[in-house]
Amino acid sequence: MFATTLRAALSLVSFVSLFSIISASEWAFAVKESIHPPPGWVKCSSASPDRVLRLRIALPQPQFHVLEQHLMEISDPDHERYGRYLSKDQVDDLVRPYDESLDLVTQWLEKWGIYEEDISRSAAKDWVTVMISIRLAEQMLNTTYYIWRHVQDGAFIIRTTEYSLPRVLHSHVDLIQPTTSFGRWKAMRTATLDWKSDSEGSVNHRVSPASDTPTVYKNPVSGVTVDLSCNETVTVNRLQQLYNVVGYVPKIPTKNNRIGVTGFLEQYANIQDLNTFYADQVPQAVGTSFEFTSVNGGQNSQNLSESGVEAAIDTQLAYGLTYPIPGVFWSTRGTPPFIPDAKYPENGNEPYGDTTNKRALPISYARRVCDSFAQLGARGVSLLFAAGNGGVGDWGLQNRSEHLCFSNDGCNVTKFLPAFPASCPYVTSVGATNNIDEVGIFFSGGGFSDYFPRPSYQDEAVNDYLEKLPEGLYEGLYNPYGRGFPDVSALSIGYRFFWMGNAIFGTGTSAATPVVAALIALLSDYRLSVGLPTLGFLNPVLYKKGFAGFNDVTKGGNIGCGTDGFNATEGWDPGGSFNVSRLIPLANS
Repeated sequence: MFATTLRAALSLVSFVSLFSIISASEWAFAVKESIHPPPGWVKCSSASPDRVLRLRIALPQPQFHVLEQHLMEISDPDHERYGRYLSKDQVDDLVRPYDESLDLVTQWLEKWGIYEEDISRSAAKDWVTVMISIRLAEQMLNTTYYIWRHVQDGAFIIRTTEYSLPRVLHSHVDLIQPTTSFGRWKAMRTATLDWKSDSEGSVNHRVSPASDTPTVYKNPVSGVTVDLSCNETVTVNRLQQLYNVVGYVPKIPTKNNRIGVTGFLEQYANIQDLNTFYADQVPQAVGTSFEFTSVNGGQNSQNLSESGVEAAIDTQLAYGLTYPIPGVFWSTRGTPPFIPDAKYPENGNEPYGDTTNKRALPISYARRVCDSFAQLGARGVSLLFAAGNGGVGDWGLQNRSEHLCFSNDGCNVTKFLPAFPASCPYVTSVGATNNIDEVGIFFSGGGFSDYFPRPSYQDEAVNDYLEKLPEGLYEGLYNPYGRGFPDVSALSIGYRFFWMGNAIFGTGTSAATPVVAALIALLSDYRLSVGLPTLGFLNPVLYKKGFAGFNDVTKGGNIGCGTDGFNATEGWDPGGSFNVSRLIPLANS
């Protein structure tokens, strides 16, 4: 009792001192952030005041521009620092907030009875996390939380459309979530466009060629010879043919080079399914597994009936193509659909699903998440995200529906909807192709960001593409000065993999992405074998040198929002796929 009273007294003394410096008007509330509810969300009722929120407070990173400069230098193949990655401690030092920000936010929390033992801080102290009731959060943020329901799938979230902070804190807090972020995280059936069981046949099934027709296809550009059956069923062996890595065996299969897969929405990677896949396509890997890491309480269920179909295709393709490079699976807690009365009253799903478009995310949140990816790149991590399966818009693109292509600024004008985080400039975005001659496919996500300006590393490539477009095409529907995506593409249809013990076929950019990640891991393995560091953040080297080793996709394109979308053409478009053997000389640089 005495200790509690003393702590409160000391806190009061500190606030008396603080208030003697900062005027009362500066402690008055002012709106920090306000958004229009994204289309599709309906307000149901006020949230129960006794529910608990995991409130995350982002403090400014005043030296982020220095971190970004480091990132660009160590990722530029022509720079003397290329490949000299930073340590975690060095990165943390570069994103640490000023002491004044730390002190003011701590004082503000103590004002509401939240003390250091109640706070969780990131290693760099740029994120502060507290578990508090909705009642207290509403008082601290001068707002009201509501339960919102999505009309399409009935998913529930607890959010507000506006919150306030004392004026003095506005320059010391970048954002607070969950508040205004309406990101809708979806399970596999939307992240991977389609899937069918083996008995139903491939999603892109074709009649096998007659005996008097050729059984192989030779790409006239790359010179690669591929079994024509790849147009019916895609396997590890046929991917090796298509991307010219037949016979390549990793030379440095150590923890210096690992390939990781993230699992959200309780997508569990099943070891039995993985080994069934190995027995079918990678027999030398049978009996092996992967390293498991839990994030925010993520589980590792090995019950076959709980095997995640998204986790299955991702791990099987990524690990199968790279064996024996060690595989890692990160599992993040989160159950779809979220129901506010569940054990966890706040949805724990992380906002990195490839079906998330920016209209559901406030710009402050998207930018802060994007900046966090720069930290990984500075440490030598190659980070890839699927470009999504919504073409230039959102779901409904098969009918070229316009109603899902509205802006989120209250004007409700028709606009293309760039996906996030695929449009973040610090990640490598993966689009989709079709057939062994690889043409751009209608559902492949792609376009130009409204939130992120075009990075300098892609200026030349994107300008060349824009100059080829007819004058005035899609004017007002996209931002020609924004970051263009995807950066690369890969085959996305007809993958054979195993789920719940059964062979099935999958399609989508979620299938293409682990394939590209695997090819990058093989290139990094090659670099390690000749005494060079791993590739790290890919985009600067891809745009400066990598396209010389690509199979150029010049046909097809994506659609959506009542338009034909962006076409594939010579050069970046957005598209392209890998010919790894042609990239190996570039990997030596």
